[in-house]
Amino acid sequence: MRIGYARVSTCDQNLALQEDALRRAGCIAIYRDEGVSGARLNRPALDQLLTVIQPGDVLVIWRLDRLGRSLSHLMIIVAALSERGAGFVSISEAIDTETSSGRLLFHVMGALAEFERALISERTRAGIAAAKARGATIGRPRRLTAAEVETARTELKAGGITLAELARRRQVSRQTLARAIKKE
Repeated sequence: MRIGYARVSTCDQNLALQEDALRRAGCIAIYRDEGVSGARLNRPALDQLLTVIQPGDVLVIWRLDRLGRSLSHLMIIVAALSERGAGFVSISEAIDTETSSGRLLFHVMGALAEFERALISERTRAGIAAAKARGATIGRPRRLTAAEVETARTELKAGGITLAELARRRQVSRQTLARAIKKE
């Protein structure tokens, strides 16, 4: 069975164009999300559709951007459909995972998405390295100064006070103080 999915981001947009295309594509049922951003991971109609789709069914959409905002999100949805034995069709892009050429195209798109993620990761690591080389501090700001840590260490060695009490006085967690003492 062909099951359609239509989505518009705002309530003043109209689903008619998508619904007409889905009916022409042979969809028996159409699930609709109105006023729901594609960036949202939980979309009521899509979530419901994904729970009722059966092996042999085909999810049909008008355009790829109606299903997800990013290629990686689309890949996750289509992989979940494939695991359940369901197919996927995007009318505008002429992608049909029921055909060998459609599967090839979708796998090429998946490879491009993976490549894009790797590039983003590389750029992030390069940016962090450059910031460190310029002397920037990466991560959260320290809760305790070096002097506070040294004072706490001295008090702890002198005895008569617990790590928990020292942490409470400095308004940090016991774990934060223990890590700071161990580092310095």
